[in-house]
Amino acid sequence: MSPAGRFAPSPSADLHIGNLRTAVLAWLFARSTGRQFLVRVEDLDDRARDDVARRQLDDLAAIGLTWDAPPEYQSAHGARYDAVVDELTGRGMTFQCHCSRRDILQAPRAPHAPEGAYPGTCRDLTDAERAERAATGRPPAVRLRSQVTQFTVTDLLHGSYTGVVDDFVLRRGDGVPAYNLAVVVDDAAQGVDQVVRGDDLLSSSPRQAYLGALLGHPTPTYAPVPLVLNTDGKRLATRDGAVTLAELGTSRALTLIAGSLGYAASSVEEMLAEFDPTALPRDPWVYAPG
Repeated sequence: MSPAGRFAPSPSADLHIGNLRTAVLAWLFARSTGRQFLVRVEDLDDRARDDVARRQLDDLAAIGLTWDAPPEYQSAHGARYDAVVDELTGRGMTFQCHCSRRDILQAPRAPHAPEGAYPGTCRDLTDAERAERAATGRPPAVRLRSQVTQFTVTDLLHGSYTGVVDDFVLRRGDGVPAYNLAVVVDDAAQGVDQVVRGDDLLSSSPRQAYLGALLGHPTPTYAPVPLVLNTDGKRLATRDGAVTLAELGTSRALTLIAGSLGYAASSVEEMLAEFDPTALPRDPWVYAPG
């Protein structure tokens, strides 16, 4: 497969100007490096939102983005994820976990343990302890039995980044594949070796890269781009006013995105002609409707 970059929205709501800006950046990174550009609909939690997914794809096309294969839908690849969980289980690299989020938050942790890291509650249970937890009736999640506590990835905008790797969830208790599993499996299946997305997901990259390494996949190059914030300094959302393409109009949206990146351009092709990743802003863009 040819190397590729991608944009992978979840169809939970219409894309806003921040999502569109990230999509443009993913397209610019891919096209400027001779990669294919792919779109993936991450609908594992939103399988009934086909109408939203269609609007998202229409909006991406309206701002001039092109992709090199039909968009894939995660909901079509359940067998792909199950096969990987089965493989890791066969290698002794998973365990079942009956903990709720409250259990994990309230569990005692070792000194200096990273905030939010799984404390290992169910990792090494005896057969009797496993049977006791199974008797509660709570469906177990499947967690990775990690052999490391951290992993380093390459960040095109900031250099190397080392982050926490814990026994993260591969498949939730309701049977749905976890994001950290699905994104790794899909990127490998589609030949994605360049991952451009919001920098709020940078901390998940070491977990994903570690899982990919366990599965024999090359580690992608990451380019975590700054988020778009509202005037309160919080992550932009559709409730923040005129933020969707339908509200802004295509021309206005492109002008705003180009200006936020320091370009005097009216199309993504014109932005591509100017694109220099080393000159990209490193700080969030604060968007004020109107």
